[in-house]
Amino acid sequence: MIVNPHEKGWEIIFQQAHALLAAEIGFAWRQAKWPLQFMQTLAAIAQHDDGQKDWTGRYALTPAGAPANFTQLPFCLEQARQVMKEARFQGRWRSLLTSMHLSFLYEELRGQKKEWDAFLDEQLAYQKKWRQQLKVSRPDARYAYDFMQWCDRFSLILCRNELPEMERALEISNGPDQVRYEVTQLKTGPVLVQPWPFQAKQLSLSVEARCLTQLQFNSDQELAEAMWQAPIHRKEWLLTQG
Repeated sequence: MIVNPHEKGWEIIFQQAHALLAAEIGFAWRQAKWPLQFMQTLAAIAQHDDGQKDWTGRYALTPAGAPANFTQLPFCLEQARQVMKEARFQGRWRSLLTSMHLSFLYEELRGQKKEWDAFLDEQLAYQKKWRQQLKVSRPDARYAYDFMQWCDRFSLILCRNELPEMERALEISNGPDQVRYEVTQLKTGPVLVQPWPFQAKQLSLSVEARCLTQLQFNSDQELAEAMWQAPIHRKEWLLTQG
């Protein structure tokens, strides 16, 4: 989950909700720059955070008892395997992109544990096999994954309240077209994206978030019960090309 400090406590956004926002961002892209297998690519984006580990004990909490942001959680091989298992039910294209995403996230862990290295090697072998079976070139697969990663990154910027103040520009990342994209929160309210990558002239986006007023919890179960009872609000953005 994504955990943001809030004046009343914690703002919580489920990672699956963030992934759905990322897919909506991808769906809005200019059609001339869509990757191969566009709808399956959107499915991979929307579901790339599925397979979350069950909350048992204190897995979802920091040592101090606060809700743990996803960046504070250690790598879980069981969860990574579950993510791949769920992807394979929807076919090789989603599996390919999901596997590439896991490589992107966890390749830096190589050399720390033998079982982690084996998992990473397995992903590279699967990626090669699926490219060959699908008759997809490495550049085309890379373009589709870079598209996925760009949408994921932009969604995280919005969900994690990372837009700078004072109309400062923030790099999203290079898009699949290797163009550098930047985002700026305008004082008038809308969010400026340059250069403009979307089909429509403006784009409205939103995601559901929950507000917790309790700051500390004794167990995952206590946190889960609080979250399901928490009030829900909708974070909204209007994107514009200026």
